[in-house]
Amino acid sequence: MSDLNVVALLTAKPGSEDVVSGALTKLAAATREEEGCVSYELLVSQADPSTFITIERWRSQDDLDAHMQTPHIAEALAAAGPHLAAAPAIHPLAPVA
Repeated sequence: MSDLNVVALLTAKPGSEDVVSGALTKLAAATREEEGCVSYELLVSQADPSTFITIERWRSQDDLDAHMQTPHIAEALAAAGPHLAAAPAIHPLAPVA
């Protein structure tokens, strides 16, 4: 079975980029320690610095589901949530060809 690739997009409200960046940086460090996490990159758009992107690879859907229930996800959403322009857009990916 192949790994599960996921992309998540998070958009900070204007002026909240530093708060969101801090919360996501802390989240990324904790996530990389999870057993089912193969890789986890946190990036910011150079075209729009309010847009944060994670590129993730998980061993399985079960590992991603477990990740979504961790305390560090809850902490990140509590810290960043009021500073987000919209709900995070999480995209599990499937190969086309």
